[in-house]
Amino acid sequence: MGAKRTVHDSDSKATLLGGKTHGFDHDHDPRVPAQVWFQESTEGRVLFIVFYTQACRWSRCLGCNLPSRMSEDHVPYANLMAQVDHVFSNPAWMAHRESIRKVIVSNNGSVLDEVTFSSTALMYLLAKLNLHLPNLAVLCLETRPEYVDIAELELIARALAEGDTPTQLEIAIGFEVFDDRIRNEVFHKGLDLAVVEGLVRRVAPYGFRLKCYFMQKAVPGMSDDTAVADIHRAIDYLDELAKRYGVAINMHLNPTFAAAGTPLGEAYTRGAFQPPKLVDVARAARHAVGKAVTVYVGLSDEGLAVPGGSFLRPGEEALVDALETFNRTLDYALLDALITSDRGSAS
Repeated sequence: MGAKRTVHDSDSKATLLGGKTHGFDHDHDPRVPAQVWFQESTEGRVLFIVFYTQACRWSRCLGCNLPSRMSEDHVPYANLMAQVDHVFSNPAWMAHRESIRKVIVSNNGSVLDEVTFSSTALMYLLAKLNLHLPNLAVLCLETRPEYVDIAELELIARALAEGDTPTQLEIAIGFEVFDDRIRNEVFHKGLDLAVVEGLVRRVAPYGFRLKCYFMQKAVPGMSDDTAVADIHRAIDYLDELAKRYGVAINMHLNPTFAAAGTPLGEAYTRGAFQPPKLVDVARAARHAVGKAVTVYVGLSDEGLAVPGGSFLRPGEEALVDALETFNRTLDYALLDALITSDRGSAS
């Protein structure tokens, strides 16, 4: 199936600007999503769908190789609609349809960027969600803030309201690092705090929720303690925003892995970067106890790390299990136990 190119369609230039060496997935069937999996959270069962589309048009972030799972070219709306059909016709996934409480929609970029994700396909997805998921409570859409159009969100919210159960809309953005200089001058995120605050201010009157993705120890040269402190500052900042605007905010905290085909992966290979330790992730997340912001710990490298460059280390399965239980319960005593155990083993 030949993809029609426009001046917007190639992400190669942005990828090169970010110093990336990874390619794109030209062999993927454009009628099948890139990835689909389940998560468990305090909200219940979560269906996470990564649609196969044209890659993120920003594509400069220092340690991100998620575009390598996407197409370099435009993926037409008919193929995206076929991907939606693929999800909702799969018996293994739909066997759980009554227990699915949340759906996260991603294309490893911006679902609200109509150049990469068809508006027709998005509306089609909403119809399928209403038809097939009777107990859906939250729909989360991943995007860069510049693609957020409040009129579009109002339309999406009205469509969700026609489902069998009340469903809230959540907007997920990649924040990555709290420190301004590191976030924009080193990681090349291209995101200012004023933009984040403007987004919160705009969604607050509608009761929309916000999810912020952070990467712990996102760049070379960050010590473990500095990385923990950065997440602590981020939690305090999001807590203040949540209270000021009355917006429900979740931090999705991802331990950073050394992604193949990125400057961060190269830094790991030459010994200039080590992924964070899971106990330090527990130390970072523990700061949210008693705050208005909630935390979910990401525990997958999606198979995208360079050899040895994952934060998932042999022998730490018990830590992963404890953090997965934390994600389901928000029981901070589990984090306290991990931290205390580490201190005991270090003494």
